[in-house]
Amino acid sequence: MKAPATRRRLRAAGVATALVLAVTAGVLGVWRPWTPAPSAAPVAAGHDTATAAIAPAPLTLPDDPTVLVFGDSWTYGSAATDPTLGYAYVLADLIHGHTVVNGVRGSGYLKPGLDGPTFGERIAALDPAIDPDLVIVQGSINDRAQGEVGYRDAVTAAWDALTALYPEAAIVVLGPAPHELPVGTQTARIDHDLSELAAARGWWYISPVQQHWITEQNYLSVIDVEVGRKHPSTAGHRYLAEKLAAALDELRAAPVTEAGGSETTPDE
Repeated sequence: MKAPATRRRLRAAGVATALVLAVTAGVLGVWRPWTPAPSAAPVAAGHDTATAAIAPAPLTLPDDPTVLVFGDSWTYGSAATDPTLGYAYVLADLIHGHTVVNGVRGSGYLKPGLDGPTFGERIAALDPAIDPDLVIVQGSINDRAQGEVGYRDAVTAAWDALTALYPEAAIVVLGPAPHELPVGTQTARIDHDLSELAAARGWWYISPVQQHWITEQNYLSVIDVEVGRKHPSTAGHRYLAEKLAAALDELRAAPVTEAGGSETTPDE
């Protein structure tokens, strides 16, 4: 008679543990990449974009890490009173390291920027001597008007070049953040595509869209809708840096998980 009761208690404990992990991930804004991300964008009938997911390892960084933050105008620091007050610069103190910032306004995987080319061309021009411990690839919403044709191929080629350039670096993908609400269909589609492609590589994916970093309640305190032309304000950049730093902390403490399997702590 004791065995069934014991099994019931174990099942209840497992459910409780799963709920705690889910809530923690939701609060800090980190997708478990082996779990398919929901999408607000419709998928064309007969067009199967699903990819196999690989569970990522916990993020391991040394003391005083070098972090390359690569992205678009948000990474550049647009709309901050000074670009060096942008989230990518502020992040350095929050993670007790230093950041190398490479942001080009208007740039995307398919779309050239205002003062630089596409992501893939920019990656090809990066300095191998940077030798970062971590690369954060941010964005981008700039491909919204380019459509989905060729998008995943462009992302794959850019990421292949990045891993070839910095084979020892950990890579985290920071998905696009909404510049306006409600989140547009194409922004949601980009978020979904990047999430799936990161999962296929076993990379961590952080989704500001799915985790509601920017909401109706905080939108005007994060986004400068006037002079900043819907980019983060100085305060908004600091908010984003704090959210990103908290998410990275969670990745460093993440349990070792096999896709579809059980979780253990790194010491087990």
